[in-house]
Amino acid sequence: MNSLSSSEGLRLAAFCAVLAGMLLWELLLPRRVHSIGRTARWPSNIAVVVIDTLLVRLVFPIGTIALALVAETNGWGLFNALRLPQWLTVPAGIILLDLAIYLQHVLFHWVPALWRFHRMHHADLEFDVTTGVRFHPVEILLSMAIKLGLILALGTPALAVLGFEVLLSATSLFNHGNVRLPERADRALRWLIVTPDMHRVHHSIVTRETNSNFGFNLPWWDWLFKTYRDQPAAGHLGMTIGIEQFREVAEQRLDRMLTQPFRAGAQHNPGQRQPAE
Repeated sequence: MNSLSSSEGLRLAAFCAVLAGMLLWELLLPRRVHSIGRTARWPSNIAVVVIDTLLVRLVFPIGTIALALVAETNGWGLFNALRLPQWLTVPAGIILLDLAIYLQHVLFHWVPALWRFHRMHHADLEFDVTTGVRFHPVEILLSMAIKLGLILALGTPALAVLGFEVLLSATSLFNHGNVRLPERADRALRWLIVTPDMHRVHHSIVTRETNSNFGFNLPWWDWLFKTYRDQPAAGHLGMTIGIEQFREVAEQRLDRMLTQPFRAGAQHNPGQRQPAE
């Protein structure tokens, strides 16, 4: 119990530290000038993450790290059956979980029923650190179910799960940041991590750009599966953020965000219209 409490505390501390750092960075060195003020977007974006967190706790009494410990105790899953050394299973577990998140992300673009919920993330009219926590509750619950099933099947070590969860939340905040990086630094970082300029392309209104750069943490999957796009056609300062539907500022209200999957425009699915080049 103490170890679980400590791991949850570490995750929360890491999240808060990265969030505070990114907010300060956005204030001091913004990449783009936003036309829509924070007050029109931030309350709803932050409220969504609170709702998501409460729902996950309610629907899934056992968390990812707790499940990994249970699987380890009972010898469940591939890694536990093979009895591989921890120095191998921890990095392998993190990498495989990251690959699963990439594939899941692609799936949420390709399948119309899933796109209905994922598009709320893309319907943000600006791109900043709060976009990184803006996910529909149904998508979060589905994602959690997939993650739990994968941890159980793989027998992912609890240390790997903890590392992955901390990395995922930190990198999601980082790569959604409205922050300026020197071009040389951005190029170097893209070998190891998805940068804000790399992921911003994914939030373009242009369909072929929306269908690119699906990675959240590791950039390798986009290269491997040929979904990588280096830059937006209009440039980072000239590109339009969002999707064709829900362009009114009123759509940034929490009630409108939560009902988006059930309203007009649900048939639009960029994953089926035009794949990334």
